[in-house]
Parts: sequence; C-alpha cells; structure tokens
Amino acid sequence: QLQLVESGGGLLQPGGSLRSPCAASGSIFSIYALGWYRQAPGKQRELAARITVGGVTNYRDSVKGRFTISRDNAKNTVYLKMNSLKPEDTAVYYCNGARTTIAGREDYWGQGTQVTVSP
Repeated sequence: QLQLVESGGGLLQPGGSLRSPCAASGSIFSIYALGWYRQAPGKQRELAARITVGGVTNYRDSVKGRFTISRDNAKNTVYLKMNSLKPEDTAVYYCNGARTTIAGREDYWGQGTQVTVSP
C-alpha cells in the first residue's frame, strides 16, 4: 500500500505563495498517478491538479496559471506550488495516489493539510 503524508500548509495573505510537498512510502511511487484535491468547509472534495505516470498534468480551471503540480520519483514526492493565492483557495488539501489494475482501482489518501488565505 501507498502511504502519503502532506506538509506545507499554513495561513497566507491573498497574493501569497506556498509550496506543499507530499511524501510517499510503502510502494513503488512511480507507478501511481498523483493528484492534489481540496475540500473547503461545507463543500465537496474537488480535484485541483493531477499528474500522470508520464508527467502529463491537468488542472481545474480556477487554478490554471496559478498552481503547478510536479513529481520527483527519485524522492518519492509530489509537490503543489500555489501562487497568487485567493481567499477561495482556502481548504484542506489532500494528496492522492491512484492506479488501475486488473483487480480494479486503487486510491490512497494523505491526512490533509490546511491552507488558509485571509487578509
């Protein structure tokens, strides 16, 4: 199984930047697609950014041009760099690792890290 641990959350002012790492262990990191999801109070969890095994990225529209997801397979770490933060980016951010095998889909989640954007 894949274990994921996020860090790097915090309280930031609008316009600020943050780089959050998610460290993985317990399985072969490079075979998983990785994603950062977020959940704001009273809202459903939503995908913010995703990176495939091959390094292809995609983002939800509201973070395009501001967020960058990257992976370092040698360090078993996926990063989310957030620039030009807005109050609406406030949420708990969760790291996800996923793959599909003959047995079905596997999903693994970190415990989440709080990002708060406020004046």
